[in-house]
Formats: sequence, C-alpha cells, structure tokens
Amino acid sequence: MSDAISVRNRGAYLKNGTELIDSLDVNKDEAKKGTIAYGILKSHNTSDNMEKLKIKFDCITSHDITYVGIIQTARASGLQKFPLPYILTNCHNSLCAVGGTINEDDHVFGLTAAKKYGGTYVPPNLAVIHQYAREMLAGGGRMILGSDSHTRYGALGTMAMGEGGPELVKQLLQQTYDIAMPEVVAIYLHGDVNPGVGPQDVAIALIGKLFKEGIVKNKVMEFVGPGVKALSADFRIGIDVMTTETTCLSSIWQTDDEIALWYDTHGRRDDYKELKPADVAYYDNVVDVDLSAMKPMIAMPYHPSCAYTIEEVNANLKDILHEVEERAKISFGDKVKVDLSGKISNGKLLTDQGVIAGCAGGGFENLCVAADILDGADTGNGEFSLSVYPASMPVYMELVRNGAAEKLIGAGAVVKPAFCGPCFGAGDTPSNNAFSIRHSTRNFPNREGSKVQEGQVSSVALMDARSIAATAANKGILTPATDLEGLKLGKYKYHFDKSIYDKRVFDSKGVADSSTELKMGPNIKDWPKMAELTDNLILKVVSEIHDPVTTTDELIPSGETSSYRSNPLRLAEFALSRRDPEYVGRAKAVREIETAREKSVSDGEAAVNADKELVAAMKAVKAEFSDVNLENTGIGSTIFAVKPGDGSAREQAASCQKVLGGWANIANEYATKRYRSNLINWGMLPFVIDGDIPFKNLDYIFVPDIRNAVAEKRAEIAAYVVKDGGLEKFSLSLGELTENEKQIILDGCLINFNRVK
Repeated sequence: MSDAISVRNRGAYLKNGTELIDSLDVNKDEAKKGTIAYGILKSHNTSDNMEKLKIKFDCITSHDITYVGIIQTARASGLQKFPLPYILTNCHNSLCAVGGTINEDDHVFGLTAAKKYGGTYVPPNLAVIHQYAREMLAGGGRMILGSDSHTRYGALGTMAMGEGGPELVKQLLQQTYDIAMPEVVAIYLHGDVNPGVGPQDVAIALIGKLFKEGIVKNKVMEFVGPGVKALSADFRIGIDVMTTETTCLSSIWQTDDEIALWYDTHGRRDDYKELKPADVAYYDNVVDVDLSAMKPMIAMPYHPSCAYTIEEVNANLKDILHEVEERAKISFGDKVKVDLSGKISNGKLLTDQGVIAGCAGGGFENLCVAADILDGADTGNGEFSLSVYPASMPVYMELVRNGAAEKLIGAGAVVKPAFCGPCFGAGDTPSNNAFSIRHSTRNFPNREGSKVQEGQVSSVALMDARSIAATAANKGILTPATDLEGLKLGKYKYHFDKSIYDKRVFDSKGVADSSTELKMGPNIKDWPKMAELTDNLILKVVSEIHDPVTTTDELIPSGETSSYRSNPLRLAEFALSRRDPEYVGRAKAVREIETAREKSVSDGEAAVNADKELVAAMKAVKAEFSDVNLENTGIGSTIFAVKPGDGSAREQAASCQKVLGGWANIANEYATKRYRSNLINWGMLPFVIDGDIPFKNLDYIFVPDIRNAVAEKRAEIAAYVVKDGGLEKFSLSLGELTENEKQIILDGCLINFNRVK
C-alpha cells in the first residue's frame, strides 16, 4: 500500500486546511496552537501549563468487565457520588460464559450503583459501549474517557481516550488525567474511495504503515484535508475506531455538514460544533493518504498490522500462509500446530467463518452495504457461516425497517443482538484450526477462542464488511468486494429511534440516591490490602517473554475469564495462563514469602529459610549491603517482556500481577501509555532496560534504595542480578513520573494513595 500511504517523517504547516507546506515565515509554536487537538486539550486542561496537562473529562464510560472493579476501587477511596456523567454499558459479559449467576450479578451491581451514585445504566444487548457513546454522549469539542481501548469518537468531533480503570477512578474522585502535551500528527486525506473499498480497508492500511514504526505512538492523530468531505459519517467512524491499533493516544477529525447531519439525525443538533484547523497549523508529522489508491485489505493473523491487499494474498497464497504459520510459532511454540495451508483448495483460500460485529463493523452503513452485496445470494450450507451483530438496537431496528435484515437473513446470515463477544472470544468462537474473517477490532493470538495450553487454536483475519459479504456470497472463498461485477452501492437514509433507549435505559440525570443498597453477588470481592513500597526490593523473575510485542490478552486472557473480573483473587489465577502456565504458581510462591515477611520478621525469616535459592540470594546481597534486612526489604516478583501492553486497556493485566505479589515489570519499552499507567496505578514499578537483559527467568534481582530512587525521580536506578553467589550490577530507569504517579508508587497503589489523602 506504499502508493496509498506515505509518511513525511518531518513536520509541516497546513494552510487553509488544504495546502501542506514545509516552511513558512511564522512562529512554529504559535502555529502548533492552530491544530484542532490543541484547542480541545486547552479547554479541558486545569493546569496553568499547556506542556503538563491536567485534564478533566466531560463524561466517562465503562462496560461490564470493568465497571465493577472501578466502582469498588473508588468506593475504597471514599466515593460518595459520581461527580460527572458515568455511563455503565453491558456489552461484554452478556453471555454466561462460565455458568452460574456471575455475569448477571455484575449487571445488577451496575444498576444499583447507577442509582446509588447518580449514573446511567444501559442494559445488556441494547448497545455496545462505543455505539451508545456515539449516539448519546459525543459532542463537538468534548472529551470522553472510557475504560476500553477503542474509546474513539474523533470523527464526531470528540477527543476520546481509552485507559485502564484507575484513570476513571481519578475522575470519579475529582482528580485529573495527567499527561505531557502530546505531539499531533496530521492524517492528510485526499481523493475518493472506490466502490467496494470500506473504512476497515483504510484502517488496516494505516495500521500496517504506522504501527511497527511507532510513528503515532502516544500522539494524537488529526484527520484533515480535502478527502474528509468525501467520506460519510459512518465511514469516518469506521476508520476512527481502529486508530487504537496504531497505539496513538487519541484522534480527532475536522467536522462539516456531514457530521452536522449525523447529529441532526440523532436529535442532537446542538451538540454539533464545526471543528477545523486554523488558517495556519503546524503538525509534528504528516501521513499522506490517497483514498483513491486504496484497495480491499486483509490483516492476517496475528495482529492488525499484518496488512496485505486481498489481491496480494490471493496471488501469493502459499507464501503468505506459510509466513502466518511461522509467526504462530513465535507465540505458540510447539504447543499447537497452525495449519492454514490446508485451507487452499484449487488455488483459492477457503475461509470457515465470517463475522461483522461491534463498534467497528456493526454500524448502519456497513450492514446495509453487506446486505446489498448479499441480496439474492446464498452463503451455502457447508462449513462457512456468517454472523452479523448490529452495534445497537436502534441500528437493528432500522435494518429491519429498511429491509436490510431481510436481505442478510435471506442469504443465510444470522443476525444477533448488540454484543462485543466476537472481538475477544466470547461469541462466535471459531473451531480448532479454523480461519475466520471479521470486521471487528483485533486478531491477536490467544484471543478468539484459542486455548493453546489445551491444544486449541484459531486464526482470525480482519477485513471490511464489504469484502466479507463478497466472500460469503462466494461461499467462503476469499473475495475482495471490488471483484464483484457491476457493484453499485447506494446511500442509506438512517432514522434513529431514541424511544428504544428511553424505554430501557436507566438515567439518574445525575441525581444520587444514597439510600440504594449495592447488590453484590457472591463473586464480587473487594481488593486485597496492598503494602507501600519498601526501602529495598528483592525481585524474583517469574516469567521471561521475548516476543516482539506482548498483548494484554497474553497477560490476562479474555473470553470466559472475563466473568471473573469482579473477583480479583479468582481472576489472578488466569494471569499469563495462555502464555506461561507456570507463572501463577511461581508468583504465588514468592507472594507467600512476602506475606510472611509483612506479618513479622520472624515469620519472614522462616519463610526465607525454607527457600534455598532465596537464602543464597539474601546472603549475596548482605555481603555487599550490610544494612539490608527483612524490615526494610520487600520480596516480590517481576516479569520481563520486550514490549508489553499492546491492545486492550484492561487494568487487570497489571492488577492481577499485583494481587499475585508482583512489584515490577521490566521491559525494553511499553507498547502503550495505558498499560504503563495501569502498572503505576497498581503500585508497580514500570522499569525500562536498554538492550539485552543480564538476567534470566528464575533469577533474583536486588534493587537497593528503591524508595528513595522513586522519591527523587532518579534518571538511573542501580540494580543487581544475583549470579554465582555474587552481584552483577546493571541499570534500570522508570521514565518520567508525575508527582502523583511518584506518590502512588510509594504508597503502593492508587487506593492507598487516596486513603492517605
């Protein structure tokens, strides 16, 4: 896709919203203020320094595998009332994946919490979190924070960010979201897309170009240029939601009459605001996107950045499928055999399953286009199946009214209610060694149903709804929509029926009822107590991961484990289970020693003496640091991963490690800001190490004077690996910490920090 997307790798000025210029005789710092992003961030910044932002959001939103933990954390920190609109949706734990009453107990908790603290509760299957936010919460110039990584409403003029739960807790406690002023990258669109090319095609092409090189990592993607006006609102939304996969911080688009019409349609014209760059705006980098050169794309397993044109895959099937099988070995080793070459029949790739779903695929326009392509077609009664999940009940209703649902069902598709399950392995999970094509958000390993430790694996590729429909019409043979002869797609008129929400959504209008009793099912548990950071640390390495990137799905798997996210101790048993099954046992063994140490020095000595390797490590440490003892030295676990934290915002990727006695992560870099923030908010040290590591799995690492090092924000932190009865020195760093982040680590976690306050 080099012809369609190019990166300048340098800054540029945008003049009059259309002309890119390398140099202008203007003040660059002033021109930086001309971006859309700068204006929105400034209006939400509560500090007097635009380089060090302290953001307060207009509203926050969570779904049912995050809101229980968030509210429990906020309650433990003194929550009395939601001080800003908080919307609790129920789109992840809508199936009873593990049996029993667990999921519905969480929903009842959510409803009673909305009543007690003054929030809004959206019942299961009514809408996925991001569709509800688009339809009911977004507004021009607003900022929304969500506890889901795909919190992206930039196409509607709303700067939205997905973060782990503790960042939402801070907003509930009237604290701030503290970040350095991010760089802003112009995504300069021009040209017009061809029939058969959809938003997921553009998104996959962008992710393939931007992810690996980290061009937009922790930056704001600002979509500008003459090509924006050629795209419908739904098309823009479909690109925007996938910007998360580039690892950007957030996104924002220029708005126009098309977006004004979108707000009109949803009965919220007053929430529209025209947004555009100033006459002269400076961007830190520019990505040039020629929409007219876009082709149908496919993101092959096992990452959205594994981007190819479908044409390229069909022309090089054996080679590309072999590449996928080799990539599988990196993640799965010899635990399972991925056989995709066997999917080739008569030179064609036979897919097993198609899914169009959720916040990325389940929009009105995507499903109408798919219905048109499938009108009169027959998906067949073989292995291939097609499932469709409208993103909200209002969308579903309109598909029924305009006949699109009839076309889909008539072709053999199954239309299902709003649900995020296909995105993370809790709905339409493929069979073992199946190849599924999906218009959804992710295709990580260990995600859509894979249980490698039990010999089960599936492979998911991402595609646009248009080409999925074309493939379905071809009974599962991989087919780009542009191959369809005489393809003509119309424009679709949407009628939003708000009464569907009026009848079912509980909206407190911000009024709290303190007399409401929270209903807590037997699986809902409080967070265990956590200790403050000790003067020194002895860390045992209990897992070592050398994959290029480690996702949050590998740190804490999704699927059926999601039902346990309101039970910290129970959920922790699944940590790294699909990546390193030995991790939990090793971490718990270290935690038992630390628990004994915290109880009393004598208990700690007995626990240490029962572990010969730890005895030897303590001996080596005391030989050089005579003042080290069990009163001033904590004992915990750590993991090493090259680049952990890609993907989901789930705080549990960090909190489960903390619950199991983790004190730190060591990495060459962190894939996302949100994962690093999760570590910090759970009192874990986000160590960074340059180059090769001097330790290996099961080694002990001693970090002397760590409490003072954090308190003083030392740029370099001395550490020692225990080897052959002695200590070998190496260096770690923590990166930049805000004052609050520093204190959270010192206090042991965000809950402790707020209790101290």
